[in-house]
Amino acid sequence: MEAYLFDWANLLLRWLHVIVAIAWIGSSFYFVWLDNHLTPPTDEQLRQQGVGGELWAVHGGGFYNPQKYLGAPPRLPEHLHWFYWESYSTWLSGFSLFTLVYLFNARTYLIDPSVASLTPTIAVAAALGFLALGWVVYDLMCRLFGKNERLLSALIIGYVIAAAWGACHLFSGRAAFLIIGAMIATIMSANVFFWIIPGQRKVVAAMKAGQPVDPVHGQRGKQRSVHNTYFTLPVLFAMLSNHYSMTYSASNNWVVLVLMMVAGVLVRQFFILRHKGKTQPIYPVLALTILAGVAAWIAPKPVATSATTGTINQFAEVQHIVQARCIQCHSSHPSLIDSPAKGLMFDQPGMIEAKSQLIYQQVVQQKMMPLGNLTNITDEERAVIAHWVESGAAPAPVQP
Repeated sequence: MEAYLFDWANLLLRWLHVIVAIAWIGSSFYFVWLDNHLTPPTDEQLRQQGVGGELWAVHGGGFYNPQKYLGAPPRLPEHLHWFYWESYSTWLSGFSLFTLVYLFNARTYLIDPSVASLTPTIAVAAALGFLALGWVVYDLMCRLFGKNERLLSALIIGYVIAAAWGACHLFSGRAAFLIIGAMIATIMSANVFFWIIPGQRKVVAAMKAGQPVDPVHGQRGKQRSVHNTYFTLPVLFAMLSNHYSMTYSASNNWVVLVLMMVAGVLVRQFFILRHKGKTQPIYPVLALTILAGVAAWIAPKPVATSATTGTINQFAEVQHIVQARCIQCHSSHPSLIDSPAKGLMFDQPGMIEAKSQLIYQQVVQQKMMPLGNLTNITDEERAVIAHWVESGAAPAPVQP
């Protein structure tokens, strides 16, 4: 029952996280698109009111005319919509999911002994440290070098690369990719919480007090907002990557992570320029080249199998591997958990053969099992399973 309730909590938190993330990314993308499509108003009265750009659009059977003021409107409207709950809900739901799945199961999901020998406590502290330190360093760079966009961009890129290298040499590959994504997502939400919304509140407070509006708040908010839009696609890849082990289990996986994030930034740059009426095909071409190069680089390589031949010996060897590496979680009486994981009991007759394709997918293709490689399965053992399944996954024949 405990595992069942855990799965429900996982499902509902994941569902909530996706819903609010769609709302946040959608509103972020929309306003970047809107800014890049605004044109100076032709109405003299609008210009006198301080309108710097407007857009006419049609959607859902209606016409819309959003307008952007260069500073602040002459009169503050009674109802003013704020865009912040989408960001906060996304971060809170994501952090809750991260805590439920990764931090509460640090030994399984965060730690890979072949990468670094960590205790669960140290692993959890280090993971949280990446989130906190990620924001502190980024914010400090923006404060010190915010007026030099090129230098600031180079520093941010270098910092993300260094963080990716560090995470992939400290945590399991799966956790490392997710932690870097969570670190950047934390930066994005902190931009909203510490800079964008407070700046807007100061503008509104100055208007209500009849004081001049300091344009620096809009400038700072705009800078952080632009950073957020370039962060979005890299974060999405990092969050999705935990379903595709060929990325995080590759050698030099930190390079894979960086290259995939670069491809995401290039795609985002193409669309931003496209919104401005500038078509630059070089960006998607570069992105596709990077993706093709990564796919070719991490493609599975042939692994030498054991010299074992014959159906009896093949199955016997696979059965031995399963007994040594899998039944700790997948048996009638597992030793590492309270109940058989996913109801799979490989100590039962016929279960290994019946689930051969699932074993092949999880152990050989995706390398997701054993979780965190707690039982230290080797590449040679994975190759034995691969050879058995690809040869027909036949059980040992019954001896007369």
